[in-house]
Amino acid sequence: MLLKQRQEAAFSYLYDNYSGALYSIIQNIVTDSELANDVLQEVFVKIWKQIALYDAVKGRLFTWMLNIARNASIDMIRSKGFQNSQQNRELQESVYEQAGTTSIAVEQIGLRKVVHQLKPEQKQLVELAYFEGYTQDEISKMLDIPLGTVKTRLRTALIQLRQMLKHH
Repeated sequence: MLLKQRQEAAFSYLYDNYSGALYSIIQNIVTDSELANDVLQEVFVKIWKQIALYDAVKGRLFTWMLNIARNASIDMIRSKGFQNSQQNRELQESVYEQAGTTSIAVEQIGLRKVVHQLKPEQKQLVELAYFEGYTQDEISKMLDIPLGTVKTRLRTALIQLRQMLKHH
């Protein structure tokens, strides 16, 4: 019983700490937020079932979970049902675009251009945190920079981005 409770606590910890990062990775691939949520749930079921297969020697836990998320996302976009729904959506979107609305993808491309105007060290952090979905703690360990420095640089970068976007 205690083991089961411990497992559930560990699972909640993983979910609370990594679901946001994994969701952004999934959404980068799947793009549809409802489907991305479905994939996220599926990913955590896989993590729960396969946690015994995780080998710390081969890499960090987050990297292992990230691979599960990436593979599940790719499987989703390769599935027949998804491709059919995408074709239908693309038809709808092209109709809307011809009616003169802008798509989110264009806004994201615009944001990436603005991000590229940041100082290199800020750009790298923003890329990792917002486009790749790493947590500040993981970025700190990965780049071997103190966590406080990561937080300060990201905060400064976001303030600058806000300024740049106002002038766009």
